[in-house]
Amino acid sequence: MARMNLHTMKFSKVYPMYVQKVERKGRTQAEVDEVICWLTGYDSGGLADQLARETDFDTFFAEAPRLHPNRGEITGLICGYRVEDIEDPFEQKLRQLDKLVDELAKGMKMEKIKRG
Repeated sequence: MARMNLHTMKFSKVYPMYVQKVERKGRTQAEVDEVICWLTGYDSGGLADQLARETDFDTFFAEAPRLHPNRGEITGLICGYRVEDIEDPFEQKLRQLDKLVDELAKGMKMEKIKRG
């Protein structure tokens, strides 16, 4: 089976899954937005624009205003890979985002998720 091309996957198609994942665990869409904005530097309007334009993940990260300088502190396993050991910069950013959403769904405090 061919591997899915993560670069061309639409962020707007994955975003609702992030929201559903955290809402099942009692968290909110606003909290998903908060961690996404923390990681990427988007404000709520910029995030809404990315969703409305249905950009792919490549564009989503390429147009990010400012990736958070503490994103290197995001460590641990996600999808069977250690986030800190992923060599491809694009895939590492994607897995960092996945890890933040996963931590949110697991009930971590926002301060800890945002490495504060």
